[in-house]
Amino acid sequence: MKIVIILLVLILVLFTLVQLYFINAQRNIERYPYVVKKKYKRFEIRSYETTLFTSVKLSTKGYKNSSSKGFSILAGYIFGNNERNEKIAMTSPVSMSLEDSMTMMFMVPKKFNKDMLPKPNQSGIEFKEEPAKIMAAISFSGWANDTKIEKYKQHLKAALDAEGIKYANRFYFFGYNAPYEVFNRKNEVIVELQ
Repeated sequence: MKIVIILLVLILVLFTLVQLYFINAQRNIERYPYVVKKKYKRFEIRSYETTLFTSVKLSTKGYKNSSSKGFSILAGYIFGNNERNEKIAMTSPVSMSLEDSMTMMFMVPKKFNKDMLPKPNQSGIEFKEEPAKIMAAISFSGWANDTKIEKYKQHLKAALDAEGIKYANRFYFFGYNAPYEVFNRKNEVIVELQ
């Protein structure tokens, strides 16, 4: 019985150390820059800078079907599956368009421009410059899934309608954490404003 208790304590300590490492690592990840223009009770309005992304269009629908496929394609590229076997730093958040055919995007670190990036070995990866834009964002915690994303999309639409704020039909999901991070998980549903 003592051995089982000791093993459980060791597993708990190891798990806690790993999670603390990931929390600390999140502080050093470059993020998609924005300025909060106005805060409301349930959402906020943000101004985003022009930013370069790597992207891949997926033929599957929904977060569950698309997220791991898109992530593995783009992660492969930044982890060295490119013409120069060059590693590119991970950034945050991972973005997914919420349309019939979804597009997953990773922000390119600011030190790169389009001409500096190595060519992908895998077809389908494109470089896309997103123009400066004004967006509304609603946040939620925990692990994302299709039901939660749709729920918060509807919450955001209702909150914007209540405030009389016009928005385009271009919604995105932003995920800020790796799947193995347990604590301080942050997700957002974002929409472009008209």
